[in-house]
Amino acid sequence: MKKLALKELSADLRELYDAALAAREHAYIPYSHFAVGAAVRCASGAVYGGCNIENASYGLCVCGERNAIFHAVGAGERELEALCVLADTEEPVSPCGACRQVMSEFKIKTIVLANLKGDCLLCTLEDLLPYGFTL
Repeated sequence: MKKLALKELSADLRELYDAALAAREHAYIPYSHFAVGAAVRCASGAVYGGCNIENASYGLCVCGERNAIFHAVGAGERELEALCVLADTEEPVSPCGACRQVMSEFKIKTIVLANLKGDCLLCTLEDLLPYGFTL
């Protein structure tokens, strides 16, 4: 993992940060009040955003990362290359285990964990999930 400031990210990754920031504005968070935004870039160049969506039955909540990935896959994408996830946290936000496993399913190579202050961690999938489940 490499710690970076937002201004140190490549233009492509800054674009993902901006898309995640925009997606975060749509978070449905009446219970936790913790908004998360994510964006994924596909091999086609398309970028898809997602936000967390809560439910009174917490097990039915969906994280922003999975929402972005599912948005891309639902649009027909299969080759996902990079993902950015951000939230209003002291340190760059960290994905849950379920999101890490979904990232593994689609072999996302580059992952940016970020916060609203522009603190970023540039990670690989292996950094986040060294022993992901495979069939």
